[in-house]
Amino acid sequence: MQGCDASVLLDGSATGPGEKEAPPNLTLRPSAFKAVNDIRDRLEKACGPVVSCSDILALAARDSVVVSGGPEYKVPLGRRDSAHFASREDVLSGLPPPSSPVPALLDNLAKINLDAADLVALSGGHTIGLAHCTSFEGRLFPRQDPAMKVSFARHLRRTCPAVGTDRRTVNDIRTPNIFDNMYYVNLVNREGLFVSDQDLFANETTRPLVAKFAADQSAFFDQFAVSMLKMGQISVLTGSQGQIRQNCSARNSGTVAGHLPWSVLEAADRFVPY
Repeated sequence: MQGCDASVLLDGSATGPGEKEAPPNLTLRPSAFKAVNDIRDRLEKACGPVVSCSDILALAARDSVVVSGGPEYKVPLGRRDSAHFASREDVLSGLPPPSSPVPALLDNLAKINLDAADLVALSGGHTIGLAHCTSFEGRLFPRQDPAMKVSFARHLRRTCPAVGTDRRTVNDIRTPNIFDNMYYVNLVNREGLFVSDQDLFANETTRPLVAKFAADQSAFFDQFAVSMLKMGQISVLTGSQGQIRQNCSARNSGTVAGHLPWSVLEAADRFVPY
């Protein structure tokens, strides 16, 4: 939330609940948090305390895309971890809900120097994954959103038959487990799941990009890689800033910079792509 500093991994403390407990992040899976910690433990055994949870997240995101069929890109390394997490209020204001239209999304992204091309490309991450019924039920009940294809709405109601249904469905009905450009084909066919998805095709600023990516998967992959690299360098901590956590879910005790030899800090400060 504060940038690419792994603050979302931190558990809550006496100061308040962690970012992962804020409503926009409740869909993040506990198994994913455990996986990051497992990776951290293995890396420390092999390399010592030089790889941050922030870098692990960036690499894991890239590798998840690659194994699903998406583009491979180099990830700059050298991030360090925050010792603090954002407040619930900051998370709510910084992460627009899936009911947000394009203008609201663009306004939000402009604050972190991301633009329309980044919005459309990063939204393409919805080509894989699952969504909770409660995230899009407003498009089905009490009346169907006219921007949604009738047959698609009918399909969704089989999984989500009423308001408040505690079920999930795939983001992409065509190739749900493959990272490809079918997300954009779905938008052209009025089969976007969220308001924030379908409005990309309705909005005159983003519609040309949706059409371009629907017709040209390579163009999508190229822009996705560029946008992921931009997002991965938002408000990073380097050098003696922050810490390299001993447990990705908890801040280190004491002043971490004082616990690490300068050689470790110097190594972490080298922003080397992998």
